Amino acid sequence: MERDMKVTLSGVTLDNPVIPASGCFGYGYGMSEFYDINILGSISFKGTTREARYGNPLPRVAECSAGMINAVGLQNPGIDAVISEELPKMREKFHKPIIANISGFSIDEYVECCRKIDSQEQVAIIELNVSCPNVHGGGMSFGTSPNSVAEVVRAVKKVITKPLYVKLTPNVTDIVAIAKAAEEAGADGICLINTMLGMRIDTRTRRPIIANKMGGFSGAAVFPVAVRMVYQVSKACSIPVIGCGGVETAADVIEMMMAGATAVEVGAANLRNPYACKEIIEALPKEMERLGIERLTDIIGIVE
Repeated sequence: MERDMKVTLSGVTLDNPVIPASGCFGYGYGMSEFYDINILGSISFKGTTREARYGNPLPRVAECSAGMINAVGLQNPGIDAVISEELPKMREKFHKPIIANISGFSIDEYVECCRKIDSQEQVAIIELNVSCPNVHGGGMSFGTSPNSVAEVVRAVKKVITKPLYVKLTPNVTDIVAIAKAAEEAGADGICLINTMLGMRIDTRTRRPIIANKMGGFSGAAVFPVAVRMVYQVSKACSIPVIGCGGVETAADVIEMMMAGATAVEVGAANLRNPYACKEIIEALPKEMERLGIERLTDIIGIVE
């Protein structure tokens, strides 16, 4: 029996729920040297700001026993260069709808970048990053307050036509309050979680390993936190949830969907294994067969 892996996000149908997370797959075309990236459900491309950004000073990655810490700092060529240079190259290699991850340091910047990216035909969903923990004064400063999230969502919704998904930070006391604020302000979906805030110290030099001191902690270790937050938010909100955080296997995808996710983003696993998403997609039908699942849509939010 053929297993049905199709899912739908705000009217956008994906062949399967597996999406490389923003910042962990570039713009996709570089990964096309390893495999046909058109097997992916979609791609969330690298977080984009108004101006070009070099990012944080080096070193900006530290290993952990079950994950990694990064403080890349939204390195990107800026919204205009993304539209004129990166998206055409992406379109040559990837022929499906894509997700545009947009970040900013002010509401005006979010609005301008979202307005510009909204006009791009291949962009099907805009993912508003209000959750980057390693950029001073940007991203997460919006995402830790329900009022701030609502304000930026309302402002962006006025200038776009595409569905807006808000990527939330786990570095808060009450994730449900922030998700509900986004929904009430007009968000079409929620993506969670972004990285947690972590730190490593070099005991020989007695200094932090990364120049930024702290950074975003991701990888397998954060998966239970992500599952818990996806479960809480999907029960409290009526809009779709994209689950993200520590996903490494087909079994993880199914667990995340049972918690309430409609689709699942894969982040840090791509940095360790460039074939991670391919292997997950190929393993999904067998895992579905093992668990007696005919259609993935049947299991979304099945856990009471």
